[in-house]
Amino acid sequence: MRVFESLEDVRAAADTDLGVSDWHVVSQQQIDAFADATGDHQWIHIDAERAAAGPFGTTIAHGFLTLSLTPTLLHEIYDVRGVGMAINYGANRVRFPAPLPSGSRVRARGRLDSVDDVPGGIQIVTHVEIEREGGDKPCCVADLVSRFLA
Repeated sequence: MRVFESLEDVRAAADTDLGVSDWHVVSQQQIDAFADATGDHQWIHIDAERAAAGPFGTTIAHGFLTLSLTPTLLHEIYDVRGVGMAINYGANRVRFPAPLPSGSRVRARGRLDSVDDVPGGIQIVTHVEIEREGGDKPCCVADLVSRFLA
């Protein structure tokens, strides 16, 4: 894990690779819980029998479930210390180039694309790619905006 001891350390790391998280399994239980939490019960996510005959051959995770893994995965890649608060500020771009089959292992790759000053701290854009073990393209690509305030 890359540790930044201050906002100045983060500023100095602009336009650099941050690293890669550990692998994590995305289980059918997680997919079902996400479906319940969001009300998205589409068969490609929760009906194993129907999904087996569908285009992916199995159930797949919701794209937004994949995106929602980014805070956990990024926390394994980097940590910013010496701040009073960190917040998710949004996303400039999010795409789901490949499906994420249930039971797959995923990890995140992060790159600190930019660092800008905002009142009371900094705003960063982190380019994140969620890759599936054995996949030929990422399941999720996102440019995430975060703020770190003193």
